[in-house]
Amino acid sequence: MAASVRFARSRDLDAFEKIENDADRLLINKLKPDDWAAAPTGANRASEPGFILVVELHDGHVAGFVHVLEVDGICHLEQLSVAPGDGRKGWGRALVEAAKIQARKRGYHRISLRTYADIPWNAPFYASAGFVEEEPATQFHRSLVGIENELGLDRYGRRVQMVAHLEAPGP
Repeated sequence: MAASVRFARSRDLDAFEKIENDADRLLINKLKPDDWAAAPTGANRASEPGFILVVELHDGHVAGFVHVLEVDGICHLEQLSVAPGDGRKGWGRALVEAAKIQARKRGYHRISLRTYADIPWNAPFYASAGFVEEEPATQFHRSLVGIENELGLDRYGRRVQMVAHLEAPGP
């Protein structure tokens, strides 16, 4: 099926919350938490500094999105979600690669993220996309660890920070 990755438009925002909540069901079913916060709205995501890319299928259907924050000179992949019905078709990888390209175009030499170490579609997936584990070294990253601790996310498994070093664009 043909698809394209592009910047999110205002008409896409309403789809993000449903895509993320539906995608989170996979994680919820695996982790079995007592409670799980609903996804933020697309408008909330769009109001944060950074960019959002979507994968749009040939019929205009948005199959997934990647939300990348730009804070204090840091480029951070905040959320990657693909609708379960559109999963396992390479859209998540396409979004990650597009986010890395866009980050490099914006002058970043690295892009970070935080995720679960032992969930196959989390850290192992990102490792296959060129991310490696690192310790949180900036105030921004330590603040994310603090938020995760407040939410008790570590009770569901080890959380890690990962980074991809971005190659300079070719000639």
